[in-house]
Amino acid sequence: MAAKKKGKPKKTSLADIANSLGVSRTLVSMVLNGRGDENGINSDTQKRVLAKAKELNYKPNQLARGLRLGRTNTIGLIVADISNPFYATVARGIEDLAGQHGFRLMVCSSDEDSQKESELIQMFRDRQADGLIISTTQQNNDEIMALREDNYPFVLIDRHLEGLDINSVTVDNHLGATQAVDHLAQNGAKKIGLLKISPTHLSTMRDRVSGFLDATKTHMLASSPDLIQEIPFNRVKEGVYEALEYLLGDEVKADAIFAANNNLAAACLEYARENGLNIPQDIALLSFDDVRMFKFSYPTITAVAQPLQEIGRQAIKLLLDEILTKEPVVTKKQIVLPTDLVIRESCRIPEKSI
Repeated sequence: MAAKKKGKPKKTSLADIANSLGVSRTLVSMVLNGRGDENGINSDTQKRVLAKAKELNYKPNQLARGLRLGRTNTIGLIVADISNPFYATVARGIEDLAGQHGFRLMVCSSDEDSQKESELIQMFRDRQADGLIISTTQQNNDEIMALREDNYPFVLIDRHLEGLDINSVTVDNHLGATQAVDHLAQNGAKKIGLLKISPTHLSTMRDRVSGFLDATKTHMLASSPDLIQEIPFNRVKEGVYEALEYLLGDEVKADAIFAANNNLAAACLEYARENGLNIPQDIALLSFDDVRMFKFSYPTITAVAQPLQEIGRQAIKLLLDEILTKEPVVTKKQIVLPTDLVIRESCRIPEKSI
């Protein structure tokens, strides 16, 4: 005879605990939810209930418990791409502080797709997440404002919606870009190519491009629309290779590249190695966003560093204020953090021999 397959062990219920102790299910529920004292249940009975729950390995249904208590102790984080070290580090800052307050973090990527972002927002709401932290595609403004009107706790990170009273944590992207161009100019750059990533309507890209343009004007550097190349979000490597072929070709001859995010800079490094280019001797390179690999690459990469974990910590602080305050927070905060230019080896441009 074939051995009978063992079924999944039955999950212990409140009724199982109640029946084993000869008490009501309601009494067990009150004890396990920390409401024994307020309901006059004596301490010995409470101890017996807790001991029996432990003995039977009782695991509460967290969603049902959250619905009863009005909180699930979960927070949703929606970012463009969690595999990007930028978002992974921000998420770590959020997770660490959230955990200290008893909250768990659930992370999803929107892939810069507004429809997917909309579905993720609805999913988190349906699952009774206590609040959201969103790096928005900036194409669902009506839905974002619906969160605001419903007094649903949320905070925007990395990107902001201009003119709207919404909690947000961003950095000074314009100033960071001007500092980048200042450094390249001080090291001899005359013609700087800018690689920006789509979608270009994002506030981060708009601010970095405007900072780049203002600084090139200040330093009276070469200025032409051809020096700014747009790279598609979903084909970074191919787009960067095509852009560099043009920017470094005879028609343009850029002497420096400012990559507007870390993925673009990493693709530039790859291109240089595959094509035998020396950085900074053949071309200077500066990245907006600093990631761990830039400290160890050859050469090491100069970068505009964002305070990634601080972005996460400030965002979760704002969100917890919303969640834990019984009354809606009327005054919202727009926190803008400074960037830091980390100078390494990739931007020194040698003087041309006469």
